Formats: sequence, C-alpha cells, structure tokens
Amino acid sequence: MVRPFLFVPADSERKLARGLDSGADALILDLEDSVAAANRPTARKLARGFLDAHDSSRIARYVRVNPLASGLALDDLAATVAGKPDGILLPKCVPDDVTTLDHHLSAFEAAAGHPVGAARIVAIATETPQAVFQLGNYAGSSPRLESITWGAEDLSACIGGGNRTAEGLYDGPYTLARSLCLLAAAAAGVAAIDTIYTDFRDEAGLKAECAAARRSGFAGKMAIHPAQLAAINDAFSTSAAERDWAERVVAAFAANPDAGTLALDGKMIDKPHLLLARRLIGLPSA
Repeated sequence: MVRPFLFVPADSERKLARGLDSGADALILDLEDSVAAANRPTARKLARGFLDAHDSSRIARYVRVNPLASGLALDDLAATVAGKPDGILLPKCVPDDVTTLDHHLSAFEAAAGHPVGAARIVAIATETPQAVFQLGNYAGSSPRLESITWGAEDLSACIGGGNRTAEGLYDGPYTLARSLCLLAAAAAGVAAIDTIYTDFRDEAGLKAECAAARRSGFAGKMAIHPAQLAAINDAFSTSAAERDWAERVVAAFAANPDAGTLALDGKMIDKPHLLLARRLIGLPSA
C-alpha cells in the first residue's frame, strides 16, 4: 500500500529532483494548485521529462491534472499520459468525472501505443459542496479507481470560512467530509487516503493527525514536504505488536475453520477481526 504521496510542483526542476530522493512511496507531479498559470507549459514539459527519465521501478509517479471543468485537463493529459504515469490525481471531481477521465485516459493510452487501463485514478472527492453530496456514488465509476482522498482547503474556500476550530481541529463540515470520504472509499472497495497537514513544521500535530487517520481506517496520507514523510511512514506501518496479533488471529481461525467466534487473549474475536488481521499483514480479504 502506498503510504506517503508527496506533492511536488511540476514546474520546479529542483523540487522534482529532491522529491525523487525524498523516500516517498509516490510523487505527485502537480500541474494544478502549486503551478501559476504562466508556468503551466513549463510544468507539463518538465513532468513529461521526469516521467520519461524515471520509471515506476524506482518510485510511483502520479500526475495531478487540473479539474475537468477547467478546460485544462486535456492539455495536461496530452502532455503526460505518453510518459506512462502510474496514476492521475483528479481534483474537484464528482463520480461522473472519474468515468470521463477513464475514457480520456483510454484514448491517450491507445494513441501512445500503451496498454489501455494501466494508469490508475485517485479522486480528490470533497473539494466542492456538490462533490460531498455525491460521495456515495464512486462504486462502479471506473475500474481504474485506486483510492479516494479528501481536501479541506478548496472546500473551505467554497464555503467561505476557515476549516479549523480555535483549538486547531477540523470544524464540523470538514470532519463530515473526512468521514464521508472514508465511507465512500470503503463502499467503492478502494483505499482511503487522508489529506495534507499544511503546517509542515508542526511534527507533533502531524503525528497526532496521522494517528487519528490510521485509527479511523485511512491507508495513507498526502504530504506537502519531505520532512513529513518519516512521521507518515511510521504511523501507517504495521507495528510488531499489530503483526503478532494479526498472525495469531489468522492462525486461530485457520485451526478452527468452522468457528464463527473464538477466544484470544481473554477477548472474543469473530470474522471482522479476521478481516482486519488479514489486511494488517497484507493477505487477501478472503
């Protein structure tokens, strides 16, 4: 499972090079928010050059395109899909946009002579109020859909308010968006990825948010700075204690295949515990 996705502005050769050696599981070559309009042609050119120079055997490479509604996404795709990105990050989307992006990707892949269906899709699914109300509809939107993530910054801009309380916690609409993202991913059968933590100097705050996300069921977290990667990796890695518990749960049910419930360490375990245990150690759910 990909844990830290690191955003890198695609118009910066220096940051692209730094990202390559950052230790991230995946880089997001950003053509959207971190790139000024005047720099988009440069960003597309540098992103394509990076894709051509570094294949996925070293690091997973994703491209965040501009929203489909912006009129810029097709140019982003035309410039980068031939470089065989591992996936496309689709911002400010609704489920129908994922289906449309699937069709666009198929056309560009076929035109480039690449296997159709190779590039995956990560949906940023909560950046507009309209999108929040459609979070239950991602199941079946595209076989390319790999994960769903959420964002608070664009949503707060749409609403016209701050997204944090005075205590620094997410306010009501944003905790709702976060929870619905998690449920949407589960309903669609894909991974849920937690959003960025904007204060990259606040290591304690990042660790607390990572721990909360892991407890809730998120599979990873977005990063905006290499300094955040160690905390994210640590939070979303299976600990020795978790692995020990999971292996004993799996072994207990393997030894008692007809059992619905079993006792382990003085507690009752049943099929949901087995499902969680299998996930923790990377086994299929069934």
